[in-house]
Amino acid sequence: MTLLQRLRDSQFLRFAIVGGAGFFVNEAVLYGALHLLKLNPYAGGIFAFLVTVTFTWGGNRLLTFRGEAARTLRDMLEEWFKFVAANTLGFCVNYAVYAALVTFAPAPLNSPYIALAFGTLAGLIFNFTLSKRFVFRAG
Repeated sequence: MTLLQRLRDSQFLRFAIVGGAGFFVNEAVLYGALHLLKLNPYAGGIFAFLVTVTFTWGGNRLLTFRGEAARTLRDMLEEWFKFVAANTLGFCVNYAVYAALVTFAPAPLNSPYIALAFGTLAGLIFNFTLSKRFVFRAG
């Protein structure tokens, strides 16, 4: 099976690619929030999160869960709120894994960079699972 076939067939890979693109959107929006809108880092981070979660929701509606995505405006708004909630919980899982490793794990797992990788992976799996089972459900 070629990479293109795997990409076409794997919701998880498409979800990860949308999330990867979301990382760059988040960085760009945060930069704009701080330098163009002159927001402080906390308000800028919240603003960037809301833009990014909307971007990834749209990307996942189109690429990952097209067949399961809501069709009416009301259902789309409910779907967006569920996606924001799921991704907020996913961030908490990400950060909990990161903080636990940095605080309690032996070297080299306590390195912030290694902990970040494990936290990101845990958040990705958590977000994908919630998105598939809770946010994007056919019917």
